[in-house]
Amino acid sequence: MRASLSIFAPLVVASLCAWGAGVARAQGAESDSTRAASLRQEAIAYEHGEGVARDPLRAVALYCASARLGDMQAQYNLGWMYAHGRGVVRDDVAAAFFFQAAAEQGLGVAARMLQVVGGATDEVPECLRPPPPPPAQVAAAQPGVNYQLTAPRKIVELVLKMAPQYQVEPQLALAIIAAESNFNTQALSPKSAQGLMQLIPETSERFNVKNPYDPAQNIRGGLAYLRWLLAYFEGDVALVAAAYNAGEGKVERYRGVPPYLETRAYVQRILKAVGATAHPFDRTVAPPSPALERIRLALRRK
Repeated sequence: MRASLSIFAPLVVASLCAWGAGVARAQGAESDSTRAASLRQEAIAYEHGEGVARDPLRAVALYCASARLGDMQAQYNLGWMYAHGRGVVRDDVAAAFFFQAAAEQGLGVAARMLQVVGGATDEVPECLRPPPPPPAQVAAAQPGVNYQLTAPRKIVELVLKMAPQYQVEPQLALAIIAAESNFNTQALSPKSAQGLMQLIPETSERFNVKNPYDPAQNIRGGLAYLRWLLAYFEGDVALVAAAYNAGEGKVERYRGVPPYLETRAYVQRILKAVGATAHPFDRTVAPPSPALERIRLALRRK
């Protein structure tokens, strides 16, 4: 029988995880990937007593900080510690969650370990629950990028004309296009995402896009999807960007921005370009995500 996170997770681990999150925030000048790797290496040192006194709980806290930044190796190492009860109470539920996060980023050994501990779980460990955005970010209201100076004029004109029709701020649409295709109308991803807004075939079909390489059709489809996501996540720009990158199901499962390096960097890029964390939305377009209250509760707990 699996052990429950809520029953067995030691309070001291939660406290140290909060300390580890503070360490991660204090190193804001570094990129997420650099910070994550640094935290992981420090965690390895404390886990194995390499150059420092062995301290498994501190290792868990540092791994948590790295895992929250999206480091798949840190996620795997946490899963291994929980699966084997090394420094923490054995907890297959927690182990499965961390192995799942690492497996979703392409770590094959994590996928194999996930089968060993019993498959995926939706119960988010305390240390992986997303923190609220810093106050300065919430207060920001000025776009960080002027796409009218850098983007192709014809694409900017199309967005300026079409975005209001879909109740989407042009700056958000342009930020998504820049992040997805860098304004390349012929862009094609390894996952078959196509055109300016990198529509996958299912999204093109859903929003009646016949030719995803036609700029106007592609933008129309992308705007329709953004309008839907804005309603679904009630105008939360970070959640909308994360869902556009990783899928709304992943946002719901992780109760916030998924702990993937790529997705975290994508969300930060969009937030910086847009300059705001909230966007107007039309409640009649879609009912809110059933997970939205749980996501907000997870944020309030921080």
